[in-house]
Amino acid sequence: MIPLNQRLKRVSNYIKGDYLADIGSDHAYLPIFAIENKLTKKAIAGEVIKGPFDASKRNVSEHQLSQHIDVRLGDGLTVIQDGDAITSITVCGMGGPLIAKIISDGANKLFNKPRLVLQSNIQSSAIRIKLTELNYCIIAEEIMEEKGHIYEIIVAEYCEKKSSMSQIELKFGPELVKDKNDLFNKKWQREKEALLKIKNNLNPKTHAKRLDEINHELDLINEVL
Repeated sequence: MIPLNQRLKRVSNYIKGDYLADIGSDHAYLPIFAIENKLTKKAIAGEVIKGPFDASKRNVSEHQLSQHIDVRLGDGLTVIQDGDAITSITVCGMGGPLIAKIISDGANKLFNKPRLVLQSNIQSSAIRIKLTELNYCIIAEEIMEEKGHIYEIIVAEYCEKKSSMSQIELKFGPELVKDKNDLFNKKWQREKEALLKIKNNLNPKTHAKRLDEINHELDLINEVL
């Protein structure tokens, strides 16, 4: 059995159906774990760079799972082919804006309306904005900490009617803001302190626009804390 860090283990809880596409697969750890634990029947491990692609190939071969996991070289969702009946897509360990770009650029690859399990380390609001544009509704969210880093997991399903979220929900997460646990408060307290530091170093005359943005962000954070 392949060992998996807590972050990816949490992500694996949300894999749905028989065919997983893991984008930016990082040695194919998640697809290997998912197959070994019967969370799915087959998987694609997508890599955009040759080095990680070769490492993933090697890892899949060493675990004797080449019949179940197809390691493909390509940018984002381009690794998904027209005949692939993908049921879950995972994109993990990246910033929110990059994940949003991946699902936006690959929107034509969502033809099977797969579940999206997206795990970001910064700026998750970019993902939530993009999900509403793609007619995806958030069904679950988690916040977790590992090795000093705070991560958010967003799980979304295709919905027939376009969903909408308030400014607060887009920024903090519609599910996370309901709970506001200790980790949620820790993350946003940290964010607030970082913004105050930036604010104190800005010149009100030359950085008026940026100061307005920071003050708006601080108002939102104060509202939820």
